[in-house]
Amino acid sequence: MSRPIEIAPSVLPVDLSELGKAIADLDAAGVDRIHWDVMDGQFVPNLTFGPDVIASARRHTSLPFEAHLMVLTPDAMAAQYIKAGCERLIVHAEACTHLHRTLGNIRSLGAKASVALNPATPASAVAHVLDMIDMVLVMTVNPGFGGQSYIATMEPKIREVRAMITAAGLDGSVNVEVDGGISADTVAGAAAAGATVLVAGSALFRDPLGLAHAVSEIRSGAIAAAQIS
Repeated sequence: MSRPIEIAPSVLPVDLSELGKAIADLDAAGVDRIHWDVMDGQFVPNLTFGPDVIASARRHTSLPFEAHLMVLTPDAMAAQYIKAGCERLIVHAEACTHLHRTLGNIRSLGAKASVALNPATPASAVAHVLDMIDMVLVMTVNPGFGGQSYIATMEPKIREVRAMITAAGLDGSVNVEVDGGISADTVAGAAAAGATVLVAGSALFRDPLGLAHAVSEIRSGAIAAAQIS
């Protein structure tokens, strides 16, 4: 089943004093959702966006917000991020002692639930929760820092996740997202492998021709690669 390509910009590279303007600019550039990289300084080394920061940005766009919870205690934090305006929470399989329970908790709070997999985590970690989620995020870098290089050896795992979703008859309801090093130069491999939601940060904000050009270039590259695969 063919699914549309979606661009989910990470606002990690943004100067916090310009956050509202940056989100409005991303909206104008034609992105599909906003991706918040939430880090707790424990699961990953850095500290980033608290729920109050996200809540303050909510008025600058009507685009969906997703919180990528790179944290050790997603259950304790879930309600705060949903209240802040995040329609989807992405939790790491590695951080959840009882992944099934965590996903159920997120859904009971009224949000969409998704699972992220670190580079060393096998696709099989989500095999028995596919019916509870709307997306699998395959990390194409190790989480915790922006601006890292794309790990191309994750493409077979992207294909494996996509095949699992197809085999379960869930192509119409479960997306595959990739996060890490996505740019016009790397997007083709991820899209050809089956990713349809693309998280990009540095590549968008560093494009000398502007956000709209960067968004269009990544989207068109992904569409072309998906059609060939």
